[in-house]
Amino acid sequence: MLRSVAAVLLDDVAPFELGVLCEVFGLDRAADGVPPVDFRICGQRPGEPVRTSVGMQVVPPHGLDELARADVVAVPAAQIRDHYPPEVLDGLRAAAARGATLLSVCSGAFLLGAAGLLDGRRCTTHWYYAAEFRRRFPTAQLDPDVLYVDDGDVVTSAGTAAGIDACLHLVRRELGSAAAMRIARRMVVPPQRDGGQRQFIDLPVPDCTGASLEPVLAWMRETLDVEHNVAGLAARARMSPRTFARRFVAETGTTPNQWLATQRILHARRLLEDTELGIEQIARECGFSTAALLRHHFRRIVGVPPRDYRRTFARNTEPAPR
Repeated sequence: MLRSVAAVLLDDVAPFELGVLCEVFGLDRAADGVPPVDFRICGQRPGEPVRTSVGMQVVPPHGLDELARADVVAVPAAQIRDHYPPEVLDGLRAAAARGATLLSVCSGAFLLGAAGLLDGRRCTTHWYYAAEFRRRFPTAQLDPDVLYVDDGDVVTSAGTAAGIDACLHLVRRELGSAAAMRIARRMVVPPQRDGGQRQFIDLPVPDCTGASLEPVLAWMRETLDVEHNVAGLAARARMSPRTFARRFVAETGTTPNQWLATQRILHARRLLEDTELGIEQIARECGFSTAALLRHHFRRIVGVPPRDYRRTFARNTEPAPR
């Protein structure tokens, strides 16, 4: 049940992520038919200012003892650190042990991880921190592609605005769709977003670590609209197909086909953002034989259809008819 929420503040807390918790759980929306939630902001030293990541201060009126009574203990994003306060970690563990739901926003997942509460659990965090998160918490089942993960009594969200998605999901789960819809309408946000973090990530196209294939890679980038195959690329590199394929993986970390597909999707993303070209023309310019093939690879790599990506990221353009 969602009757009370305690938000835990650490120094260098991110004000937006804290604001998300305040907006969803801390406002009285009884007039809109939303059941009231007892929302409390808690700190190690109640009444003493806590520094935020932008320099201003927040004064938590409540202490960590509130964690022992809340239905949901929420952790907003804060600076990632090597050591977290033992009393905060103990408070989170005790809350989990008595059956409270734990909710993290963005890098708040690091605090849950440091408390040992994500070991063997499905979770997420901001894609930017995924590698560091895996290094610190190797047994956690991190999914960096999604906006949030509901693993029962642990709900974790990706970066910044994804915290809104996770909070509304928790409201929907505990109080029903009508309550989540009313809060979303007042916040002027969609009650549920499609896609995941992948649409916001800069695609990591492997660089060539050696000099031998760079001329071929440069030519491939310049001729994305041309049909390429390993035999033809190997001939251009003056190697046998088998040697070329082996050397390509050794120098780029991926196969020729996967490298080319990622480059083509990168180009498609730029065209969707910066031009009014239709999907069929973009498919041709990027080397996909049909728009259907572009949509297939785009959704596989980016996580959303090209049309939805354009709607989100187009730069002052009106997309051409499909």
